[in-house]
Amino acid sequence: MLRAIDHVQIAIPPGGEERARPFYRDLLGLTEVPKPEPLASRGGCWFEGGSIKVHLGVEQDFRANTKAHVAFLVDDVAGITQRAVAAGYTIKPDDELGDVERVFIYDPFGNRLEFLKPLSQVI
Repeated sequence: MLRAIDHVQIAIPPGGEERARPFYRDLLGLTEVPKPEPLASRGGCWFEGGSIKVHLGVEQDFRANTKAHVAFLVDDVAGITQRAVAAGYTIKPDDELGDVERVFIYDPFGNRLEFLKPLSQVI
C-alpha cells in the first residue's frame, strides 16, 4: 500500500543547476542538500524543506513539462505569486476551481509548477 511520496524529480537541461538555485532555493525557500556521491557526477541538484524533497535531474534531451506538474500546498498564494513576478518568473493565475486559490509558476526552464491553498481549510 502506498503511504507517501518520498520525492519528486523535475528535469532540467545540462548545466542548469546555477539557473535552478534562485528559483528552488530563494523563491521556494528550499534548502539545497548534497547528492549522494554515486549520483553527484550525473549533475542536477537536490532540495528539501520539511517533508518536501525536490530532485532536479539533468536530462540530455530536455523538454519542459508544460502540462504535467507538481502541485505544492502553500500558506500564501498571493505572496508567492508576487515574489515570482518580482523575480521575473512566468506565472499563470488560475481560478477554474472554486474551492482553491492557485497559481501556476514556471521555473527557469519552463517547467510548470502549481501552488495552491484550499479555501475551505487552514493549512
